[in-house]
Amino acid sequence: QRRSLAPSQLAKRKAGDEDEEEEEDWQPPTSRKRPKAAGGTESGECFRSPFRKPLAQLTNRPQCLDSSQHEAFIRSILSKPFKVPIPNYKGPLGLRSLGVKRAGLRSPLHDPFEEGALVLYEPPVLSAHDQLKIDKDKAPVHVVVDPVLSRVLRPHQREGVKFLWDCVTSRRIPGSHGCIMADEMGLGKTLQCITLMWTLLRQSPDCKPEIEKAVVVSPSSLVRNWYNEVEKWLGGRIQPLAIDGGSKEEIDRKLVGFMNQRGLRVPSPILIISYETFRLHAEVLKKGSVGLVICDEGHRLKNSENQTYQALNSLNTPRRVLISGTPIQNDLLEYFSLVHFVNSGILGTAQEFKRHFEMPILKGRDADASEAERHKGEERLKELISIVNRCLIRRTSDILSKYLPVKIEQVVCCRLTPLQTELYKNFLKQAKPVEELKEGKISVSSLSSITSLKKLCNHPALIYDKCVEEEEGFMGALDLFPAGYSTKSVEPQLSGKMLVLDYILAVTKSTSNDKVVLVSNYTQTLDLFEKLCRNRRYLYVRLDGTMSIKKRAKIVERFNSPSSPEFVFMLSSKAGGCGLNLIGANRLVMFDPDWNPANDEQAMARVWRDGQKKMCYIYRLLSTGTIEEKIFQRQTHKKALSSCVVDEEQDVERHFSLGELKELFTLNENTTSDTHDKIKCRRCVNGHQVRPPPAGSDCTSDLSQWHHCADKRGLQDSVLKAAWDAAVTFTFHHHSHEEQRGIP
Repeated sequence: QRRSLAPSQLAKRKAGDEDEEEEEDWQPPTSRKRPKAAGGTESGECFRSPFRKPLAQLTNRPQCLDSSQHEAFIRSILSKPFKVPIPNYKGPLGLRSLGVKRAGLRSPLHDPFEEGALVLYEPPVLSAHDQLKIDKDKAPVHVVVDPVLSRVLRPHQREGVKFLWDCVTSRRIPGSHGCIMADEMGLGKTLQCITLMWTLLRQSPDCKPEIEKAVVVSPSSLVRNWYNEVEKWLGGRIQPLAIDGGSKEEIDRKLVGFMNQRGLRVPSPILIISYETFRLHAEVLKKGSVGLVICDEGHRLKNSENQTYQALNSLNTPRRVLISGTPIQNDLLEYFSLVHFVNSGILGTAQEFKRHFEMPILKGRDADASEAERHKGEERLKELISIVNRCLIRRTSDILSKYLPVKIEQVVCCRLTPLQTELYKNFLKQAKPVEELKEGKISVSSLSSITSLKKLCNHPALIYDKCVEEEEGFMGALDLFPAGYSTKSVEPQLSGKMLVLDYILAVTKSTSNDKVVLVSNYTQTLDLFEKLCRNRRYLYVRLDGTMSIKKRAKIVERFNSPSSPEFVFMLSSKAGGCGLNLIGANRLVMFDPDWNPANDEQAMARVWRDGQKKMCYIYRLLSTGTIEEKIFQRQTHKKALSSCVVDEEQDVERHFSLGELKELFTLNENTTSDTHDKIKCRRCVNGHQVRPPPAGSDCTSDLSQWHHCADKRGLQDSVLKAAWDAAVTFTFHHHSHEEQRGIP
């Protein structure tokens, strides 16, 4: 029997033989004789393949070269340095060895001498002798904004970034690391703050990042907008963490992960979170430290007693930036809260501020103040301004005139309809709000009267339920409505302003491809807008407080698309007036005024922003001779810091004299504009402007911002001309480019 000579088989047989004959030595089996091949001979050797070659011993001895040949060989190698195998590659060649400390002076991240470079910090110039003595490992370097950002920054934005950096690095106010970015709407506050964050996260004079992490807190409707802006300007160089929804456990897990990040290269160094979410999860965020916190729409922090303020104030961070286009809204104490949040102690305690600044300034502004009190108030106001201006930067939207299309803002006075006039007079007779003011105090019922009159000016439908229930001031008013009247359908002819709005929408739709934003303080008015749009078959979208955050971002993005079919965007000024970018529209109608001009300014700035390509028209509708004109007259007072106490309904009794309060509850039927009558305009003859104002004169008092007064003959807007005969009585209009074009 032939047996295999394979090594594995031999090993098996060896093991078997050892078991049988443990003491007997194993002998390899004798090779079998192969049958003699034809013509061959017998052989006792094993068969060997003719292809198998015998093994030869290898030696690794190098060939001996003489020294001159070796040196020549090495020089030929070194004469050809490494070249990156990419055509026309001009980047760094990696000359620095891994793990080897760089020799010589430290260098900045970006070239400070490049054309257009924005240098935030320049180290002191050293003499040759000082350069020899200085420790090269501790020499400060230039801080230069990334050219990717500095190339797109406008001059006022470059100035703003420098101001922000100086403040948060304690170079403007030693020991204080906060500031207020109070530029008006549309000046690029978001871009300036993104530039600040990116610079702090990447560099410092000490040649290392200034901060590890930054937190952006914004209204919930702007969380997604911030995320998109970071992506837009930094182009994937950084991965922000945006939290705009989710379960409590999921949000906590994300926040814990964010706070536990450490080191020079943090994966997600920017957290974007809403005020509401921050307040609910403040305990997680308080457990660590953050290099910088930015509060967008920071006027939310005007009350130091609310939970959001206290939650943010407890965050462990020295550097705080507060963004607000309208930082001064109601009173000085609220303004103190904002300044105290960013730079604690700069104005003393609240009690010290009230005693030293607020009381003297308010006394000096009182109508009955003595000359000494006025003088003291002015001095304290100047002192306050000098302190605050060290940490507050404010530029007006006039700067935008260089970069954006023309904006024409028009105040349109609309006469009341006969129904509105009768209801208005009937209310003043019955409610008698003036009689309640005999003691000089405004009551709750008087505030209710103000709201009722404002709603009546919008449309009688808004007070129809009160007429049905015969509430105070509306006894028997139901008889004044047309027979068969129903609130289920809107009737524009019953309201002067609604009639004008109907004309504006119809003419705009039929003569152009413009889109329109409608803004109101009341959701009931938005309901009327919806009914009107459905009747006229206008496609529309609506944003108010009931809409979810994610849906807000989607409808804004869709409306701004040139291909979207929506014609009207309805906006609640309370819910969505802040921060939204609605450049898809170029006409905006402010249907009713607010006591606080900041709210109106925020809402009106939605369309005239970066990215707008068309001429913009802003229509502010007022009911002629009514309480709305009184509200507008209060708004037109100068909004500089010297007039920092601005009105809101709950503060009416503090800022109105008794005579002014009585004037609120009057109706002037014999005027085309009560406001125009009060300013005693010397430019007009019979309500028509016949000559420009004299150079340097302020012939229109508080309304000097309105360059033109016009009746129908002086009106240039074709949309308003169509509505004039229906209800318009007078307009004031302001041209954004007038000063540049030499228009007086």
